[in-house]
Amino acid sequence: MSTSKKIDASKAPKPVGLYPHARRVGNLLFLSGIGPRDPNTDGVPGLVQSKSGNYTEFDFEAQCHAVFQNVKTVLEACGASWDSLVDVTVFLTDMKRDFMTYNRVYAEYFKENQPCRTTVGIDSLPTPIAIELKCIAVIEE
Repeated sequence: MSTSKKIDASKAPKPVGLYPHARRVGNLLFLSGIGPRDPNTDGVPGLVQSKSGNYTEFDFEAQCHAVFQNVKTVLEACGASWDSLVDVTVFLTDMKRDFMTYNRVYAEYFKENQPCRTTVGIDSLPTPIAIELKCIAVIEE
């Protein structure tokens, strides 16, 4: 039986619960759900709120780029790279509004490596983000 190693990526956004950024089991790397929060400010790129709490700006494309950067940061902290990804599950809070943008931005990042992909529409995520990725990678021994 393989043992698993918990990995925390110091340069990635802090998890919003009690879980690591990733776990390695043998040559497989399982990333926890990764969102677009900024690792330095904890803010959400492209999302601006007024003092009353209403959103005054929403840029989903900015969230897509940020989530891909955060995934890359976690992969690198684990000794992996973008090309190590073999499976990507994306959770979108508004499939109808955001899928076309996500699909376009995704294609920019996955021209060479094309992992398996599943896209799921959901009601909400734990923070005010519109996208989260769950990834599996293979690390060469």
